[in-house]
Amino acid sequence: MNTIHTLAGRTESELLWTQRRSFLQAASVWVAMGGYNTAQAQNRSNIVELMGDALLNGQRMLPEHTIQTGDAITTGPHSGVIFVLGNSSFKVRQNTQMVVERGASLNLVSVLRLLTGAVVSVWGKGGARRIVTPTITVGIRGTGTYTEVMPEQHDRSYFCNCYGTVDVQAGADHAISQSDYHQSFWAEPEPTGGRLLRAAKAINHTDEELEFLARLVDQRTNWQILGRKGIKNGMGYMDEQPGQKHPAELMGQ
Repeated sequence: MNTIHTLAGRTESELLWTQRRSFLQAASVWVAMGGYNTAQAQNRSNIVELMGDALLNGQRMLPEHTIQTGDAITTGPHSGVIFVLGNSSFKVRQNTQMVVERGASLNLVSVLRLLTGAVVSVWGKGGARRIVTPTITVGIRGTGTYTEVMPEQHDRSYFCNCYGTVDVQAGADHAISQSDYHQSFWAEPEPTGGRLLRAAKAINHTDEELEFLARLVDQRTNWQILGRKGIKNGMGYMDEQPGQKHPAELMGQ
């Protein structure tokens, strides 16, 4: 299994959850039992796996609970939760606080508001939705993403458009990101070189995380569809070509 990745302030075990036997068993059961729509029809939980201690709206989260839009999720040290909501799936890392705000229906997330911590997510096709942190706002439709807020760096945010098309904004800085293979951004709390939105390397997440989350909602990543991978350097392209630039480098041109 390909687990090539770069760590920055995260541990190896946080990224390798797709190799755990408990998750593989839970994911197989989730898929075999028909996924989200069947779980909803049978009034079953939409939590695929819960690790350690987590809170749902301030109360201890249990495996039999159902996460709904409008809910607040908090994970503690060495904890996390994998869940499916509508046609989107989420892996919440340890020490994370986030809210899944309600959209046009009970099963449609309008905003993933990440206050601190990190989340890997795969979003099915649908209406406009947003990921919001203290320093970045991302407009999405159908895509795979990784988002992290770093409180020790004054809420500096990291965002990777792992595949798909998204609209990225930090303050007055704005870029359209089109990616087949991991296009990454820093959203700074204060301007660096006159910019709040800057190019970043691909860090703290793996291809396998996106692939497994996509499988939970009967999807495939762009690189699975194309049958090949690019260079995981944060540029977002399958092939390196002369003159290629990151969208953050094209702002104002």
